[in-house]
This record gives sequence, C-alpha cells and structure tokens, in this order.
Amino acid sequence: MTTPILFKEGLLERLPPVRGRLSANAPLDKITWFRVGGPAEVMFRPADQDDLVHFIQNKPTDVPVTFIGVGSNLLVRDGGIPGVVVRLGRDFAQIHVQGQEVIAGSGALDGNVAKVALENSLGGLEFLSGIPGTIGGALRMNAGAYGREMKDVLIKTTAISPNGVLKTLSLEDMGYGYRHSDLSDGWTFLSAHLQAQKANPADISAEMQRIKEARGDSQPIRERTGGSTFANPAGHKAWQLIDEAGCRGLKRGGAQISEQHCNFLINTGTASAADLEDLGEEVRTRVKKTSGVDLRWEIKRIGIKKGETS
Repeated sequence: MTTPILFKEGLLERLPPVRGRLSANAPLDKITWFRVGGPAEVMFRPADQDDLVHFIQNKPTDVPVTFIGVGSNLLVRDGGIPGVVVRLGRDFAQIHVQGQEVIAGSGALDGNVAKVALENSLGGLEFLSGIPGTIGGALRMNAGAYGREMKDVLIKTTAISPNGVLKTLSLEDMGYGYRHSDLSDGWTFLSAHLQAQKANPADISAEMQRIKEARGDSQPIRERTGGSTFANPAGHKAWQLIDEAGCRGLKRGGAQISEQHCNFLINTGTASAADLEDLGEEVRTRVKKTSGVDLRWEIKRIGIKKGETS
C-alpha cells in the first residue's frame, strides 16, 4: 500500500549531508506494535555515532527530531510525525561484557541484553527479558518489570545533549522516578553501562523462564498491543481501577481493552491511532469518575492527529 502524502516537500533539502539514509514521507505503521499511525516527514537512519552527532549539531534548529526504537510502547498518531524521525541500526545495538558490567547500545533489544548476561553467567538483568523494546527506550522511561527497573542496574549512560555535545551521565543525572526521567526529550541515549553480578546460569535461566511464563499467562502478547497503557498510580494497580470502572473488553472502533489484562489496549485489526487514543481517554474518564484517580499514560503518544497541521 502506498503511503499517503501528508507533508509538504522541502524538508530534505534543508537537512545537512549525512552518510546514512534520509527518506521523505516514510511509513511508520508497519514498525510499531500497534500497526497504526501516519508517516514520518523524514526518516533518518544514521550510519554510526559520528554520523548521528554530525546531524544533530548541524540540523536547522526549528526541525524537531524524534527517536523511535522498535515501537513497542508507542502510539503514532494518524497524521504522522513532523520533522525527522531517527531509527538506529546495528551499529547502535552492540552488546558486550566488561567484568560484571554489561555495556549495551541504545538500539539493543532488552531481551538480547538479558540473553548476553546469561551467556556470561551474570545475574540481575533477568527482568529485561520481560520488557519489549530497546535499551534506549528503557533508559528514557526507567522501564521496569517483575520487581526491578533501570534505576536498580544503571551505572552510567553515554548521551548526546540537545545541542549535540557528547556527555556521560550518571544514574543521579537521570532524575529517575517511577516510569519517568527528568531529562528532556532533547537528550539522545547512545549506550548504557549496566551493573550485574556473577550467578549460576541455571538460576538465571530459571528466572527468565519464570518471567516468560508469567507474561504469557497474564498479558496479550500475541495481539497488536503496546505494553502497559497506564502507569500504576501510587497505592493502586491500574488494571484493577480499569476493571472496577467496567472497562474490561470496552471497544471503540477497531480498538479494544484486553479481556485478558485490562491495562492493555489492542488493535483488533481495523483500529486507527485515533480509535486507540480515544478509547484510552474514555478509560481515563471512567476511572476518574469511579475512583477519583487520574491515570497517567505510560504508552508514549507522538505525532499529530489526522487533519491537523504541524
């Protein structure tokens, strides 16, 4: 299917020369787990770290830049994403071990980091096997599961500041809270040093298997979904509030609240991004009415709605 033209031409000509690939009006619906959303005005796949730094330092200041990993916890709106969307390739997905540290590129899959740790008899990172997505996304939102989160294992990260300067950030610099970092979206993560410890490979493998089974039993992992929709409010579980508000199985167009786990939105096959977002907002309204609690989106919603102008 041909991607509809949603943006005016001309942005490509304003961008600095790169060694990677730039493409206009690039489709995004096939690279997000929800399988919805409009195109990127321009997609940039940098050749390597130097190419990315050069681009950020030399791009026009009025051009927004958005980074996308594997789109596991992301809802791209139907009007697409103005500016430049950056996708990091293999050069940013390297993983290696240094003593009891695992050093992972921001494009590395969380599950692959857990596997490399297992192969090197290093424990403490098993929880990453239960988090879909990349290390870059995990760093951005202090991702966590099964009792641990990034703030428990992060030593330091290499990042590019909003003005294109390479920096080393400590754990304290990240300003981590529950599913939150105080750093602005203008920061670009390149790699992370994660603390692990020597452990019995059989024990590590058993814990990863436990996590795998727990996910399969409780989450709609075979559906077009985007991970947990809302963060757990203090003192509450989001799924329980949603269930008590009568939202389990609720539908809007082709979007549905999962019957299996009602903190998961599902594209049943025909949903638009608007269907999914509107259903999520309906859930927030109902939960507020029944419990007085304001649910906070954990899924990142980006881009513009269909018909809006950038």
